[in-house]
Amino acid sequence: MIRVELPAHLRTLAKVSGEVALDIVGPVTTKSVLDALEAKHPELRGTIRDHGTLKRRAFLRFFACERDLSLEPPDAPLPEAVASGREPFLVVGAIAGG
Repeated sequence: MIRVELPAHLRTLAKVSGEVALDIVGPVTTKSVLDALEAKHPELRGTIRDHGTLKRRAFLRFFACERDLSLEPPDAPLPEAVASGREPFLVVGAIAGG
C-alpha cells in the first residue's frame, strides 16, 4: 500500500482528511501513483497534472524520503521506502514570490 499526502486544498477537493492509501499493481513510479490517485479521486484530475500533457502543475512539487522528485522522469522507480509504505509520497504546494 502506498501512502500519499496531499496539500490542504487538494484534500478538501478529494474530501479526505489525512493520507490517501493506494494499491499499486506493478512498478511504483510517480506516474503509477498519480494514475491510481486520479482513478480513486477523479475530482483531482487536472489539478496535479495537466489534462493533456500529464506534466506536473507548476506550483506543485513531489517529495519522498527527503528528496525532491519533481524533476525526475515520471516512470522512474520511487524509493523502496515509498513502495513498501514505510514513507509517504508527498505532493507539496510550492511557494512563489519575492
